Amino acid sequence: MTPVSASYEAASAFIQANTEVASPPACPEIKLWTATEVTPLWEATEEALLRVNLPPPYWAFCWAGGQALTRWVLDHPEMVAGKRVLDFAAGSGVTALAVAKLGAARVEAAEIDPMACYAIRTNAELNGVEVEVLADDVVGSACRWDVVVAGDVCYEAPMTAHIWPWLVKLAAEGAMVVMADPGRAYLPKTGLLRVGHYTVVTSLDLEDKAQRDVGIYKIVG
Repeated sequence: MTPVSASYEAASAFIQANTEVASPPACPEIKLWTATEVTPLWEATEEALLRVNLPPPYWAFCWAGGQALTRWVLDHPEMVAGKRVLDFAAGSGVTALAVAKLGAARVEAAEIDPMACYAIRTNAELNGVEVEVLADDVVGSACRWDVVVAGDVCYEAPMTAHIWPWLVKLAAEGAMVVMADPGRAYLPKTGLLRVGHYTVVTSLDLEDKAQRDVGIYKIVG
């Protein structure tokens, strides 16, 4: 297998060769380059990048939180149309794609996984939309967004401790911060207003059940 270089063209070709175009069950309006199984793609990615012990290729799947958050955005287009929007910890970029389709003024998707960044760009091309990819940890950045969306980001205590104060600060500075959570243990118990709920079909490769109940929350002061 030819090693994947740092170029977008090589990474995009690899993604397309190892995934298939599919639409998440909860948001059929969106198309994604999607894997059917974690392990084969994981092994192929390590071989192509000539590296071992890489994080699993979570960018190649649409998690329950991402599906529900995207469905909520599609059901409430007025929340993002004409706005500056950040999709934080974007994964495949599914919510950013929906936001772009709904006419946001500017769409940014932040991810620290380089392959996820390539996947977001590839998925944006597939859907014919413009998404600016931020390949960095943006936690701590000054607020420059009207809306911040984050799907399933409170799955570990260190992650929650890292991001939560910043998300609260963004909300205090005027951004609407919307989170989707499928019942993770580390979702904060205060400072959230539940604004929606979806039951979402998910993959047993990712979750311990075939569907998840996902709450949609806004951070409130």
